[in-house]
Amino acid sequence: MKRVIVIGSPGAGKSTFARRLRDITGLPLHYLDCIWHKPDGTHISRPEFDARLAEILQGDRWIIDGNYQRTLPLRLERCDTVILLDYPLESCLEGAAARIGTRREDLPWVEESFDPEFRQFILDFPREQLPEIRALLSQWAHRRQIVVLYTRQQGEEWLCRLAENENNP
Repeated sequence: MKRVIVIGSPGAGKSTFARRLRDITGLPLHYLDCIWHKPDGTHISRPEFDARLAEILQGDRWIIDGNYQRTLPLRLERCDTVILLDYPLESCLEGAAARIGTRREDLPWVEESFDPEFRQFILDFPREQLPEIRALLSQWAHRRQIVVLYTRQQGEEWLCRLAENENNP
């Protein structure tokens, strides 16, 4: 496990999971939200984003946190491991709401409120995004390690097992 992507619904805790994974493995961590978004809430151009992502993908070791579904095929070409946090909708809504007002290393600003559009995106994610993600992953299942976690507890247990294995090779 040297090139890992962490994907899933907003609010699932991808960034928290990715940080824990970084701490266990020592792999460099890249947040797609920090590449795409500027601190003022605007974003860079698609060509600039794509160029920065391409630079990261050329590396031999990394964790990339974030969905950015249009770039998923590119990341699947280069990764060796995919971790999909397929958590219940309610858990994702709670996760997104809980981080309001908190400074985070994975976002270049502090969310001041639970944006209604963002909330709706989370509500629509299982119906609109997840089927596409699952279809893509099924095409890569024989060539990549794909880990699907369905609850925060499963995620925690998976990280604990990984930490044990790293400490006792």
